[in-house]
Amino acid sequence: MTSQTITAAASGSRLLGDLTVNRIGFGAMRLPQTGEALTAGAVPRDRDAAARVLRRAVEVGVNHIDTAAFYFSPLRSANELINRALAPYPDDLVIATKVGPGRDPSGRWLPHATPEQLRGQVEENLRQLGRDHLDVVNLRIVGTDPIAERFGALAGLRRAGLIRHLGLSNITPDHLAEAQAIAPVVCVQNMYGIGVRPEHDEFVRACGEQGIAFVPFYSIAGTGRQAGTTGTESDELLAVARAHGASAAQIRLAWTLHRGPHVLAIPGTGDVRHLDDNVAAGALRLTDGELAALDRLHRRGA
Repeated sequence: MTSQTITAAASGSRLLGDLTVNRIGFGAMRLPQTGEALTAGAVPRDRDAAARVLRRAVEVGVNHIDTAAFYFSPLRSANELINRALAPYPDDLVIATKVGPGRDPSGRWLPHATPEQLRGQVEENLRQLGRDHLDVVNLRIVGTDPIAERFGALAGLRRAGLIRHLGLSNITPDHLAEAQAIAPVVCVQNMYGIGVRPEHDEFVRACGEQGIAFVPFYSIAGTGRQAGTTGTESDELLAVARAHGASAAQIRLAWTLHRGPHVLAIPGTGDVRHLDDNVAAGALRLTDGELAALDRLHRRGA
């Protein structure tokens, strides 16, 4: 599928709180390093190459970037790269970040942040991004413990004007209900894609019914997670890809967007060509028959 002249506007738009974003966005996790992300010994990506990707993203209409202070390699921070490449920021650019668990300078994961530590994480994101407030802050959850105290701390920072909107990441429906009793939730970020967590289909639909944006991560990589896609695809998915002259990754993104108008995609890459391909996937329109075949594949967990 050609990506020439196709912009993120082809994917349609959606409100994220009171902010309008195109449904194809950009995830910054893979930006600071080459190879597998979030590893202590990651090889840093060339700074100029990363900047070219970010500037190209904005050029082709991406106005929703997902990042985190814990996205870094030994020499590169995603937030720092975003700041250097894009500041002063376009008026319509929405930057969403995550707090919760952190990583020490060596890349080792730390325990989940306490309510007191969350303010420090928010301030770190503000400093790195060069902002006086954060558009969206997602509380990332590890485990199933209650989240009221931690989410309440972020709600206090929202009231103080440091955060515009709140979201949740890696959660259960119970977590969402717990948070909504404290403050409005504009988005949910969970791992989801073809064959990935089909048991969450109802939760995805429920978010839409409640006016909450659903932002799946690893929608291309699937179970490959931060290591990236395995490159092994089913005959059914490849048949749909051939019919559209598209790649398997583009079909995975298109299927994700077809799950509902409230679904936003945030594929990440450090390569301009891959970025253009990802954005072009927002223009794909799958037939009812193709969606049915892919849905069956999804329910099989393939």
